[in-house]
Amino acid sequence: MKSEPKRVCIYPKDIQRITGKSYRQSTRLLQKIKEGLNKSKDNFVSIEEFCQYAGLKYEDIEQHIIG
Repeated sequence: MKSEPKRVCIYPKDIQRITGKSYRQSTRLLQKIKEGLNKSKDNFVSIEEFCQYAGLKYEDIEQHIIG
Protein backbone atom coordinates (compact mmCIF):
# COMPACT_ATOMS: atom_id res chain seq x y z
CA MET A 1 0.00 0.00 0.00
CA LYS A 2 1.56 3.28 -1.15
CA SER A 3 0.80 6.60 0.45
CA GLU A 4 0.23 9.63 -1.73
CA PRO A 5 3.24 11.94 -1.93
CA LYS A 6 2.73 15.31 -0.28
CA ARG A 7 3.56 18.56 -2.04
CA VAL A 8 6.11 20.89 -0.53
CA CYS A 9 5.36 24.14 -2.35
CA ILE A 10 2.22 26.26 -2.31
CA TYR A 11 0.46 27.86 -5.28
CA PRO A 12 -1.99 30.79 -5.62
CA LYS A 13 -4.94 28.38 -6.02
CA ASP A 14 -4.10 26.85 -2.62
CA ILE A 15 -3.88 30.29 -1.01
CA GLN A 16 -7.20 31.19 -2.61
CA ARG A 17 -8.85 28.16 -1.02
CA ILE A 18 -7.25 28.80 2.38
CA THR A 19 -7.93 32.55 2.63
CA GLY A 20 -11.05 32.99 0.50
CA LYS A 21 -9.33 35.76 -1.47
CA SER A 22 -9.45 36.04 -5.25
CA TYR A 23 -6.83 34.33 -7.41
CA ARG A 24 -5.20 37.67 -8.21
CA GLN A 25 -5.01 38.68 -4.53
CA SER A 26 -3.52 35.26 -3.75
CA THR A 27 -0.87 35.81 -6.43
CA ARG A 28 -0.01 39.20 -4.93
CA LEU A 29 0.26 37.65 -1.46
CA LEU A 30 2.60 34.98 -2.81
CA GLN A 31 4.75 37.71 -4.41
CA LYS A 32 4.81 39.60 -1.11
CA ILE A 33 5.95 36.46 0.74
CA LYS A 34 8.74 35.93 -1.83
CA GLU A 35 9.89 39.53 -1.38
CA GLY A 36 9.89 39.12 2.40
CA LEU A 37 11.98 35.96 2.12
CA ASN A 38 14.35 37.52 -0.46
CA LYS A 39 13.45 34.92 -3.08
CA SER A 40 13.48 35.53 -6.81
CA LYS A 41 10.27 35.31 -8.80
CA ASP A 42 11.40 31.90 -10.09
CA ASN A 43 11.72 30.36 -6.61
CA PHE A 44 8.95 28.42 -4.95
CA VAL A 45 7.44 29.15 -1.54
CA SER A 46 7.07 26.15 0.73
CA ILE A 47 3.88 25.44 2.61
CA GLU A 48 5.82 25.85 5.85
CA GLU A 49 7.07 29.30 4.81
CA PHE A 50 3.50 30.32 3.97
CA CYS A 51 2.28 29.07 7.36
CA GLN A 52 4.98 31.06 9.18
CA TYR A 53 4.17 34.20 7.20
CA ALA A 54 0.41 33.86 7.67
CA GLY A 55 0.64 32.73 11.29
CA LEU A 56 -1.23 29.49 10.59
CA LYS A 57 -0.55 25.91 11.59
CA TYR A 58 0.10 23.32 8.89
CA GLU A 59 -2.52 21.01 10.41
CA ASP A 60 -5.18 23.72 9.97
CA ILE A 61 -4.54 24.23 6.27
CA GLU A 62 -3.58 20.69 5.26
CA GLN A 63 -7.09 19.77 4.11
CA HIS A 64 -7.23 22.83 1.81
CA ILE A 65 -4.09 21.96 -0.13
CA ILE A 66 -4.98 20.64 -3.58
CA GLY A 67 -3.55 17.30 -4.72
